[in-house]
Amino acid sequence: MKSNTKYLSFNTKKRRDYVRITDEVADFLNESQIKEGMILVSAMHITAGIYVNDWESGLIKDIDAWVEELAPVNPDYHHHQTGEDNGDAHLKRLLIGHQVVIPVTEGKLDLGPWEQIFYAEFDGQRKKRVILKAIGF
Repeated sequence: MKSNTKYLSFNTKKRRDYVRITDEVADFLNESQIKEGMILVSAMHITAGIYVNDWESGLIKDIDAWVEELAPVNPDYHHHQTGEDNGDAHLKRLLIGHQVVIPVTEGKLDLGPWEQIFYAEFDGQRKKRVILKAIGF
């Protein structure tokens, strides 16, 4: 069994953003030389997430509207009483999730026909990281 680790860095221009990272994960898989196994993709910050879905601009807008509806920007969050202003970003991360596991089969990401991997940023404009961890043979 082998394992490899790589870190991706992000510093988005917008506070909320959705970044397709499928190619970066596939490049990492090629570097790792794993043929059968899995790759963990995990946001290393409590106001960012990782998800798998379709790469379609209308759907990305729908996802953004959905998380904003369920966890709107709101000055009344208890979290803000500690001096922070990003309570909504923490809640949005809970909705999206912080990591995914992608199967690796015959040296390729084993995604469905329309599946893509995304980094979701909810409190951007500063440096954040994602860990990629490949495990397999």
